[in-house]
Amino acid sequence: MASSYSAKEEDGHHSGSAGLGGAAIRTRKPDNTAFKQQRLPAWQPILTAGTVLPAFFVIGLIFIPIGIGLYVTSNNIKEIEIDYTGTDMSSPCFNCSQSFSWNSTTPCKCILSFSLDQPFESNVFMYYGLSNFYQNHRRYVKSRDDSQLNGDERSLKEPSKECEPYRVNVKPIAPCGAIANSMFNDTLDLFYLDPNGTKTQIPLIKKGIAWWTDKHVKFRNPPGSNLTAVFIDTAKPVNWHKPVYELDTDPDNNGFINEDFIVWMRTAALPTFRKLYRIIQKKNNQTPTLPRGNYTLEVTYNYPVRSFEGRKRMILSTISWMGGKNPFLGIAYITVGSICFFLGVVLLFIHHKYGNRNNSSDIPS
Repeated sequence: MASSYSAKEEDGHHSGSAGLGGAAIRTRKPDNTAFKQQRLPAWQPILTAGTVLPAFFVIGLIFIPIGIGLYVTSNNIKEIEIDYTGTDMSSPCFNCSQSFSWNSTTPCKCILSFSLDQPFESNVFMYYGLSNFYQNHRRYVKSRDDSQLNGDERSLKEPSKECEPYRVNVKPIAPCGAIANSMFNDTLDLFYLDPNGTKTQIPLIKKGIAWWTDKHVKFRNPPGSNLTAVFIDTAKPVNWHKPVYELDTDPDNNGFINEDFIVWMRTAALPTFRKLYRIIQKKNNQTPTLPRGNYTLEVTYNYPVRSFEGRKRMILSTISWMGGKNPFLGIAYITVGSICFFLGVVLLFIHHKYGNRNNSSDIPS
């Protein structure tokens, strides 16, 4: 018995009817289009010695100079790091580290001496650093109320449940959450010792250390000119020694818009991190910002780290157009460029030695 054939039926279109109901028979075959049948124009690179070898050499010749420039720039940045954890018995902060805890009411002070072999010429940035502190823990990162930090009055009275167990302490806690509760609160003061014996305190700038968007967009105080009255029905975080409206005497740096608080609330991605603490501005071009000589760091030890086996340090650093001191990027560029250049040489040798032999070989008839 013969059957008719049509192109439309092959493409999934059937003109006839089947079955008792006369419904059209449809197949699951895709339509005969360039897209559904994968006949769209395509381009595929053909890797030959004439294209691969120049690419390896060009990448190597570009990456190696860039890496050298980045590495030299990073090495030109002056930086000094002072660990004041106090785990060693010889450390001036040993007694503070052993006796101080979150429940301590009397601050402990210690003094560390150090010297600068070279002067720091441009603006100097003072950081505090913590180690073995996991700010990237999921529950820790979520333990905050952004509406409260943005000055919402309702969230001030009813904080988010994400802040538990630092949500309510008889009264609603402001600011609530584990991030705010663990805010770094050591006080660092820097002094220069003149050769004549005079002790001069280095002025530290505490404003301008936070991101502009954090300071003016994400963090705001609740409405009201008197912060004491605004926060009257709230409680301070459990580990804080004073309420949020007493963080600073400057009204532009008090409450939720305190820049030390804002810097801490921007959580770090790694367990070893540093955060900007103060800025030492250059006065003039005639004298360096920090001259060569002897210095003392006076620490008010308020932040215990022994419970989680952490470490604390103070960092003084200059910056360049590429930021702070970080030789990794320069080393990475030099490494990648060197590998590409080396592979180019090896492949060129192989092509020169064996390429002509393969091209000249006769195909047997």
